[in-house]
Amino acid sequence: MKRREFLHVGGVGLAAGASVVAAPAIAQSAPELKWRLSSTFPKSLDTLFGASDSFAKYCHEMTDGRWQIQPFAAGEIVGMPQALDAVSNGTVEMIHGPGYYYVGRDPTLAIMADIPFMMNARQRNAWLYEGGAQALINEFLAPLNVYAIPGGNTGTQMGGWFRKEVKTVADLQGLKFRIAGLAGQVLAKMGAVPQQLPGGDIYPALERGTIDAAEWVGPYDDEKLGFAKIAPFYYYPGFWEGAPGVHFWFGKGKWEELPKAYKQIAMSAATQAGLEMTAKYDARNPAALRRLVAGGAQLRPFSQEILEAGFKASNELYDEISAKNANFKKLYEHARAFRNEEYLWWQVAEYTFDNFMIRARLSSSGPAPR
Repeated sequence: MKRREFLHVGGVGLAAGASVVAAPAIAQSAPELKWRLSSTFPKSLDTLFGASDSFAKYCHEMTDGRWQIQPFAAGEIVGMPQALDAVSNGTVEMIHGPGYYYVGRDPTLAIMADIPFMMNARQRNAWLYEGGAQALINEFLAPLNVYAIPGGNTGTQMGGWFRKEVKTVADLQGLKFRIAGLAGQVLAKMGAVPQQLPGGDIYPALERGTIDAAEWVGPYDDEKLGFAKIAPFYYYPGFWEGAPGVHFWFGKGKWEELPKAYKQIAMSAATQAGLEMTAKYDARNPAALRRLVAGGAQLRPFSQEILEAGFKASNELYDEISAKNANFKKLYEHARAFRNEEYLWWQVAEYTFDNFMIRARLSSSGPAPR
């Protein structure tokens, strides 16, 4: 009798009358696991934290309840700054968050999440899933005793909230800006003074004038924090986060111990949770932006001068880091080459179509989208 005659889909259930024969194989291929997943996000960020909930749910359902994963918000087990160490040393089995939170350990970690002037969300997914990037990322992560799989993307974020208008690079001089990671280093090159603050401290810092500006995520998440009341100028785009991606990080040993079926389940669950994250932001940001503008937010695009200065400062920074960090150089050059090929294609069809549709929507005489 063939093995498939004994097993249900996924290898968890048993065919009638076969339980005695198949049980040892089932126990081995579908173990009962109880894991803890520490998110780097608070529960108030329901789209970002929600990906952990979705991942846990799908793993539970696809194993008929044999793989139980309990998500915890940042700070419930460990804080965001300690999360990478926690999964590396086995305090928790896995975490969920972006690599750029740990840029102080190695700037290479930022590239797996996002760095200024890189790709959009679809291009980043292409790079991770089809461009060979994920294998390079896990090669780099192996000495840290972790293994990562892609787990979502917010899409391009906003440039942040400013107490006053910034029209030129000169307006950035001395500006105290809540921004971290490599983006903070780029803004420092442009004359700003980067400040690192957790989300809960941003509003009072803006209100007291301790900082002059702050970036967070985008309309849906920013609306909850009420920045428009004290820093009304809302700039776009967040050129340092064209496609900030997050990963599910596993302890390397824990990942390697998983049965092959569970690894595939984890990949499928992460992909679905990540797809939902991007879809939720794309669906919820428009209405949130309308509400913010109605409430007093004043939308402003970053000037061409600021964007060009940021692009120049970013490339200078990448060259400086590459000169002394071989891992960064390897992953950055791989990402840059992929990005350049992607935009070669983007300018032909994607951008042309989007540009026309945006103009058509705004034009009173143009064809109206139906």
